[in-house]
Amino acid sequence: MDVNIAAAKAKLNEVGYLDLAVDPTLDLFEAIEQLKREKNAIILAHYYQEPDIQDIADYIGDSLGLAQQAEKTSADMIVFAGVHFMAETAKMLNPGKKVLLPDLKAGCSLSDSCPPPIFKAFKEKHPDHIVISYINCSAGIKALSDIICTSSNARQIVESLPLDQKIIFAPDKNLGAYINKVTGRDMVLWNGACMVHEIFSLEKITKLKERHPEAKFIAHPECEEAVLRLADFIGSTTQLIKYAVEDEANSFIVATEAGILHQMQQKAPLKTFIPAPPDNACACNDCPHMKLNTLEKLYLCLKYEQPEIILDEALRIAARRPIDRMLELSRKFGL
Repeated sequence: MDVNIAAAKAKLNEVGYLDLAVDPTLDLFEAIEQLKREKNAIILAHYYQEPDIQDIADYIGDSLGLAQQAEKTSADMIVFAGVHFMAETAKMLNPGKKVLLPDLKAGCSLSDSCPPPIFKAFKEKHPDHIVISYINCSAGIKALSDIICTSSNARQIVESLPLDQKIIFAPDKNLGAYINKVTGRDMVLWNGACMVHEIFSLEKITKLKERHPEAKFIAHPECEEAVLRLADFIGSTTQLIKYAVEDEANSFIVATEAGILHQMQQKAPLKTFIPAPPDNACACNDCPHMKLNTLEKLYLCLKYEQPEIILDEALRIAARRPIDRMLELSRKFGL
């Protein structure tokens, strides 16, 4: 191995994220495409990634779509432009493939809000309950779960269970409360939340709606209930895009991570999309974890094949079972 490459890999392993210099004259789009061909690699990107990463990705989607793509890919290498739990999920489904994450520090506030040891004790207090966990959780929480769900399929998965089945829903209390409302269930909710979706300002959204009375307000179910009450439509990222493109309205106020607006604008260039304002000084709502990934880090990740997602095999097997159950139910319901 070239000494410089070996040194670079050692540095990536040591620091856990990519901070190596990139030649500013390099055409990153061309270089990444070449590396993908050489390594038989695929890039999976979440809707919340920066526009450049979305534009070069082989597949862009929400958590359900990304898991489905990870399950069926024939690539030898998966570069996951998202956050840590998403790359973990891809590794669970593809133990024989190399799975890379451009920045290992790309975590998730919602996942962090549910530590496995504490959740295990919580679960033990409800021995007659099964656990449905939102995919935005760690491998440790998945291993403690019976079924995984996403915001796209949570309602159908809950409704597939008998009415008298007692359920713990983790880790997102807002999504769980929304599913309780639309299904009439009384699931026990873990007290976790996403920092991005909890920060929307009800007052600012109300004023924005007054300034744009023609705009429809659409929101992700991870938002707080008071925000959801104002919504004309509630759905996952994929469902929000579909609704915005197909609905007859020409302008939309969008309450989810602002990265989604790039896809909306591409698919409906003549429509207007306004990010819902958060309760801070920013103009829009960006996930600081998602935005740790950059095109430069993506290039370095492919070039040096680091940082790599490594999972304990026993944990991987335990965490995969509820994911497989979700994928089976998704196929059954045609999701």
